Amino acid sequence: MGCPCYFREKLVENSMSKRRVVATGIGTINPLGNDLETFWKNLVAGKSGIGPVTHFDASNLNSRIAGEVKGFDPLEYLDNAKEVRKCDRYTQLAIACARQAFQDAGLEKDAYPAERSSVFIGAGIGGLKTLEDNHSNGLNRGPGRISPFMIPMMISNIASGMIAIEYHFKGPNFAIVTACATASHSIGEAFRYIADGDVDVALAGGSEASITFLGMGGFSSMKAVSTRNDEPEKASRPFDKDRDGFVMGEGAGVVVLEEYEAAKKRGAEIYGEIVGYGASADAYHMTSPPSDGNGAALAMEFALRKASLDPEEVDYVNAHGTSTPVGDVAETKAIKSVFGEHAKNRLLVSSTKSMTGHLLGAAGGVELAACLKTIKTGVVHPTINIEEQDPACDLDYVPNEAREAEIRVAMSNSFGFGGHNACLIARKLV
Repeated sequence: MGCPCYFREKLVENSMSKRRVVATGIGTINPLGNDLETFWKNLVAGKSGIGPVTHFDASNLNSRIAGEVKGFDPLEYLDNAKEVRKCDRYTQLAIACARQAFQDAGLEKDAYPAERSSVFIGAGIGGLKTLEDNHSNGLNRGPGRISPFMIPMMISNIASGMIAIEYHFKGPNFAIVTACATASHSIGEAFRYIADGDVDVALAGGSEASITFLGMGGFSSMKAVSTRNDEPEKASRPFDKDRDGFVMGEGAGVVVLEEYEAAKKRGAEIYGEIVGYGASADAYHMTSPPSDGNGAALAMEFALRKASLDPEEVDYVNAHGTSTPVGDVAETKAIKSVFGEHAKNRLLVSSTKSMTGHLLGAAGGVELAACLKTIKTGVVHPTINIEEQDPACDLDYVPNEAREAEIRVAMSNSFGFGGHNACLIARKLV
């Protein structure tokens, strides 16, 4: 098992023509907080954001728990109630996080030429609540009660489009849809566009709001989600022997990426440099990874190659770590195949999803935010709920308590249904 050894060689070709890309702004709303600092404080403290579902009556579902966003008021970010009604919740969250990231970066709307400013923000599912509501209205009250805004509210690219309208960003604009790898692919493609010199700045990430009857019902029918309904805060337990599935979450994570020299010139605060991006396909199964994690390993190898890094130079991996019986073992095997003895000797690994639940298409954006804060603060957040570690998951997952450590290079993994894999690497600015 493993990837061809030449993937481990440093890639230096064309390095002189590539531009450096840095993260200068972060916006996130998720089950642990409605801003970056609240999220980070609760993440480091090992606080669970998971509880009983309140968005709808879930009493007849097998899984009745989720990581819901709490206390979010879209009117804090959208101009009026009419605008709110024209946006699905996933779009509201995306717009809010884009505004947070833009403000955090200290950008002005005309800081870069419009045609060199881009948006890459996707959703794994999109406006599921909008679809549910309008389907019900159409069946029960007639087709005349279907909203004329249903289609633009529902589609997965509308958040990216609306954010571009707000900031007058006229560069490349699209929404990648790769299930749970969506945000990481979006950020990775933004990185590539800037590094290649096609654009100078991008808002990139993902958003998701699928804690609905259909969303929860579908995953429950698949038996993919935890049924630990009596202990919701303990339900998401990646790498623990008694894990029984993931916990659905919602939220958004958006970053501002800029070309390094331009960011430095305007005096931007820099969280870290994005240096690697890898993507691959399992080509194996609709919903399950191969047991040896080969596709995930390929994505990690590609990212290391793009970053011109040896495996031993990575200090921390933010794992996909969903708390599924098969997925956690496959990812562990993939990490071990890529990092060898380094995986056992010094590499730190943890799962944000142990506290947020699985944010699906938004997960990679929120988890890259965690990596960037880790690099900045020298604190690695824990994987909570590891009470008896699965013997097949035999790495250092920073169990239950945060740990101080110098993190110079951090990797973030995202793997989605359909076998879509994405890996991002961030480095402390040097």
